[in-house]
Amino acid sequence: MVSLSKTGDRQAFGEIVVRRQSWLRNLLRRCCNNNELADDLAQQSFLLAWKNIRQLQNPKVFGAWLKRSAINEWLQYVRKNDPLRYAAETADTDLKTTDRNSLAIDLDDALASLPDTVRLCVVLAYHEKMTHPEISELLDLPEGTVKSHIRRGSQKLRQELEAYRSAPGDLT
Repeated sequence: MVSLSKTGDRQAFGEIVVRRQSWLRNLLRRCCNNNELADDLAQQSFLLAWKNIRQLQNPKVFGAWLKRSAINEWLQYVRKNDPLRYAAETADTDLKTTDRNSLAIDLDDALASLPDTVRLCVVLAYHEKMTHPEISELLDLPEGTVKSHIRRGSQKLRQELEAYRSAPGDLT
């Protein structure tokens, strides 16, 4: 499909969109915690992919190429709408603390409590199964920073989701 799309075949690209739109929307939804924004960013990513697909040299890396494009769209959106958003993220106290003991806490709410770059690193590591070096390269962050974001984000998620461990009937 990618090779056909590179020749300008709109139907082939349409099939790619059908096959990959749920995955891409889910990735972006986890990044931004906003369904409408995720839809807009996914649409923009597919439009850019269509526009630039002829530049893709190896059709086998289309998924990674599309993921990189989508993450870049998300980062551009964040930078454009709040350029100081990342200013405090280097401090150890950047993760907000809340006392949430409700069993209704779900993963998306817990992820939403993380700062954007921390959430993005966690999503790319656990949801997309990317390695630290891959995330570092994609986000243009030092590998140590990526590791720190993932560690702190994971710790925060464990705290946020602790109620599930002590739920009645839980065997763990």
